[in-house]
Amino acid sequence: MNGEAVKGGGSRGVGLVVFDWGGVILRHCRSWEEGCAAAGLRHFAEIERAELKVARRELHDLFQRGKVDPETFLDRLGGLSGGLYSGDELRLLHERWLLTEYAGIGPLIDLIHGAGVETGLLSNTNHLHWVRHLGKDEGGTEDFPTVRRLKHRHASHLMGLAKPDPAIYAEFERLTGFRGAEILFFDDLPDNCAAAAATGWRTVLVDHTRETAGQIRLALEAHGVL
Repeated sequence: MNGEAVKGGGSRGVGLVVFDWGGVILRHCRSWEEGCAAAGLRHFAEIERAELKVARRELHDLFQRGKVDPETFLDRLGGLSGGLYSGDELRLLHERWLLTEYAGIGPLIDLIHGAGVETGLLSNTNHLHWVRHLGKDEGGTEDFPTVRRLKHRHASHLMGLAKPDPAIYAEFERLTGFRGAEILFFDDLPDNCAAAAATGWRTVLVDHTRETAGQIRLALEAHGVL
């Protein structure tokens, strides 16, 4: 980039800072056992059978790419839980899967905007989770409001694509108008970062087990955004 500013971005060429949601802005459960603990449900050992875990991953992939609706997802999930959980329990587990926002992310986003750099979201998610950052006027509950601060918000279930498929990064570029090294991307999964880097994006792997705002700020400073 030769140090030039891009689209009003920082002095080293970053015009758009993009965040993953879960693991970067928001803490979430990482296993069925964690989800049961968050929902106050019993964790049955039978649910961890290898074939059930594979089938649930395949179903979740369809859901996060918008290929099945929420009711179909929950109904099929019930079948893949061997009847151990009721429909209401599965809905509760899915709701409690999202935990709390990491501290300090909102003010950090405001600092990015103050530096003249735009922000965005690229998240593998689903309808039931997505509406929880939307305001009530948008049909949501605004349980996790930080995402609403971001300008370019794009989700896998709306795009019909999911990370780390290279196609989702190309589609995100088309939707936002930013390309390659103009984009600084924060994600907590190595495969997602690797695919973005292959597209030419600047990437930062976030450690989701620690508070993330400090990690993000250091990277923003390193890339000349702040």
